[in-house]
Amino acid sequence: MNKGELIKQMADGAGITLKDAESALKVALDGIKKALKGNDKVTLVGFGTFSVSKRKARMGRNPRTGEALKIKARNIPKFSAGRELKDAVN
Repeated sequence: MNKGELIKQMADGAGITLKDAESALKVALDGIKKALKGNDKVTLVGFGTFSVSKRKARMGRNPRTGEALKIKARNIPKFSAGRELKDAVN
């Protein structure tokens, strides 16, 4: 399923227009991004939790030249599936 298909399913399920469903999805995703940028967790009970994980700086290698290089520390988004989502997939 891609974003367009998800928007269509949201519109059909909620009985709203495609434009309203697209707007609702955009607002929800922007809210999740904003919370993660602020280092907060977003928990959707039964679905899962979005959080930020800190990755330490480390040494790496350029695969083409074999040259050693420093990889900077950074934050990465993480998702942990909730119980209902895990059960629905199995």
